[in-house]
Amino acid sequence: MASVLKVDKLDPQSGTALEIGTSGDTISVPSGATLDISASTLTPPATMPASSGVNLTALNATQLTSGTVPTARLGSGTASSSVFLAGDNTWAAPGGGIDCDADAWSRVAPVTDQDVAAVIDWATSIHLGSNVTESGGVITVGTAGWYLIGIHISNQSAFSDNMSMQLRKNGATQLGRIYWEGNTEINYMGMQATVMVECAASDTLDVYGTGYFSGNTNTDSVTWFTGVRLGA
Repeated sequence: MASVLKVDKLDPQSGTALEIGTSGDTISVPSGATLDISASTLTPPATMPASSGVNLTALNATQLTSGTVPTARLGSGTASSSVFLAGDNTWAAPGGGIDCDADAWSRVAPVTDQDVAAVIDWATSIHLGSNVTESGGVITVGTAGWYLIGIHISNQSAFSDNMSMQLRKNGATQLGRIYWEGNTEINYMGMQATVMVECAASDTLDVYGTGYFSGNTNTDSVTWFTGVRLGA
């Protein structure tokens, strides 16, 4: 039968160190009892024993003087260089923005001088994004959204005294016809427009022109068709 020692206070016989038990012993505080050390200093060992942190509620992060917290222990989901830790403690991809390389194009000058009433076919692609395709002057977009479109057509010739242009989506006019009527004394005519158009994926855009369009790439005769998807 275990003996019970009933005292109100234990003090060391000499000095200030009090040892309880011997190495290998287990010192237990029974359920329902309270070990109150709130007015004392508790010096933990260099290596903390395994324990649950369920009741650890006030760990001040400023006390972490070295090392880093691994991302595996931060938030839910998978951390990577393309996501950030959101306020709801989840790893999320950034929203909005635009990938200009993927959703933009810039075409310049008709293939040749054209006296036409047709879709303008462009000679050069300064830029054609990976989500954009072009065939015979017709742009097909790969991403839904609002696109900012710029057009300039020019005529450096005395062969025609009028010209017009329309921006079309899926073959239907989006920009009302812009028309220039001059006379045979004019050797240069030009017109341009900037417009925003909402597109679904796989919609087509083209510039339909009438008149004589110069295929020259001289600085005084530049014809171009460009666009970029606006950020969400």
